[in-house]
Amino acid sequence: MGDFGVVADVSTIIVDRLTRALRDLGTEDGAPMAVLSDLDKPPEGVVALTVFLYEIAEDPTSRNRPPVRSLPPNPSTTRKPPMALLLRYLITPWGGSQVTQHQMIGRALQVFYDDAIWTGEELTGSLAGTTDALQFTLTPLTLDQKSWIWYAIQKPYRLSLNYEVRVVNLDSLDVADLRLVRSRTITGAPLS
Repeated sequence: MGDFGVVADVSTIIVDRLTRALRDLGTEDGAPMAVLSDLDKPPEGVVALTVFLYEIAEDPTSRNRPPVRSLPPNPSTTRKPPMALLLRYLITPWGGSQVTQHQMIGRALQVFYDDAIWTGEELTGSLAGTTDALQFTLTPLTLDQKSWIWYAIQKPYRLSLNYEVRVVNLDSLDVADLRLVRSRTITGAPLS
């Protein structure tokens, strides 16, 4: 389960994984790398694949889960179930030639296709050592939808990939102590 930093942790995991995959891309423009960006300013002077988190949504299929109870030997507590998040990323190549940009897009597609579910030791930060899994899905957007995203960030449209990462669990802070029943008394009304 993830604490409040889980969104940042997922973004860092993606950037690290893409940077490792891009290292062996021998391009004439230098070694490409992945960078976390809000696309306010495109990376200058480097060949880069930007990772832009543009939307966070709650996963509707994970609503109404039961509360999570603690396991002994901890005191008995119950916690509101974690909020299941969907993170939507725009992956965009910058710098270098068109061929280099297309190679970076191709490598990103390979990374997310060949290993679409990341678990265990692939996860770091607050997700390290958990049973959580990140599932990556290439989400098709119409040209109009992509244009709206680029219009919203006030940049001209560029070739990009849209990936959805599910389910990222964000732990709740709502914890309640459970009281154990120690004894009971049954009283009844007299029979007439």
